[in-house]
Amino acid sequence: MTDRILTKNNMKEFITYAKTKFAVDRKLILIYCIIYFIWGMVMNKFGATVEIAKFTFWWQVITCYILYMIPISLLLRGLPFHMQYAYGLVAMSLLEFGGYALQTSYAYPDNLMDQFFNIRNFSLGMALFFALYFPLGNALVSKIYALTFKKTN
Repeated sequence: MTDRILTKNNMKEFITYAKTKFAVDRKLILIYCIIYFIWGMVMNKFGATVEIAKFTFWWQVITCYILYMIPISLLLRGLPFHMQYAYGLVAMSLLEFGGYALQTSYAYPDNLMDQFFNIRNFSLGMALFFALYFPLGNALVSKIYALTFKKTN
């Protein structure tokens, strides 16, 4: 039985894989940036309006949605929905945990999620919800890209 452990070869394989996933048309990156920025601003405003959660600073939409989520979306692009969700769940769990642990995200006391799922399940609920962003975001961006830059032969 051979266990697959992280080795230099595994890391080289991942870097090769990542390079191929990041080698995309700049127009596709632009669409990701526009869609994810708007999505992030709307969700941050929604979370604050209904008093669930919000970023401490508005510009965190850029760091989280653009600098964190877009590279992950590109890495997951093309995988089946369930795999994008599963890997996205790991990524969002780290982001949610870090955001609340470092207090760069603010969860309103006694918010709707706390009331429905209990305060101890808040970050888990947020991670489970936001992990959907990867498969849904990839599908939305892909559709918009195809419609916008459709090749005419």
